[in-house]
Amino acid sequence: MRATSGQRSRSWRRPSLGSARAAVPLVVLACLALAGCAWSASDPDEPVPPSDGATIAAFYGDSYTRGTGATAPERRWSTIVCDERGWYEFNPSVDGLGFVNNRGLALEGDLVDQIVAHEPPPDIVIVTMGLNDNFSMPSRADEIEAAIEEDLERFRTELPDARVVVVEPFWHQDDRPDSVEQIIEWVEAAAERVGADYIDGASRWLEGHPEWMADDVIHPNDEGYAQIAERMDAELEQLGL
Repeated sequence: MRATSGQRSRSWRRPSLGSARAAVPLVVLACLALAGCAWSASDPDEPVPPSDGATIAAFYGDSYTRGTGATAPERRWSTIVCDERGWYEFNPSVDGLGFVNNRGLALEGDLVDQIVAHEPPPDIVIVTMGLNDNFSMPSRADEIEAAIEEDLERFRTELPDARVVVVEPFWHQDDRPDSVEQIIEWVEAAAERVGADYIDGASRWLEGHPEWMADDVIHPNDEGYAQIAERMDAELEQLGL
């Protein structure tokens, strides 16, 4: 594995989410309602710039891409993938974020704005959004579908040279409400319309493995993130990345 710790630019604190065995949807909704549940995305140190010619990989995601539940940032799947490839990781992902949910939660501004404004421009944009929007279904269904389309279209038009990879939204329980399949369908259709690469099956990568979940039973633990990284690595290799 390549040593690229200098590429990471996000601060890290272990989450504290209270009772581990509370009803999961209620815990998630309670956490989303309180900005204090999300880790600070700011970094007291100046971020290390990418080296000349480095591949810039930007990640548009929620807590599953931010790495909540892992013991250290290098244990999250996005960093494992970038370390293996020697990519520079730009990962402003925010706990509780969705295509419509908590879009004002990021302290440094909307994530899509941050990614398209990044200098140098990202070579790869990996989108792993949609889990948290399940908690706004069906009341905001039209908004969610429109936001998926708008976000992916922005990446395609404002980063025309970037490889856009859209991942089927993650899911955290074996029980799956109807909204999970509906949002997956919208994400896949929007990815196809903008000509993005699409990785399917990710909503089931943790299914049947409670031992891969952190104590909060919502987020993966180190082993869970390692499993996601392994699956993601195989999918990215098939895409030639």
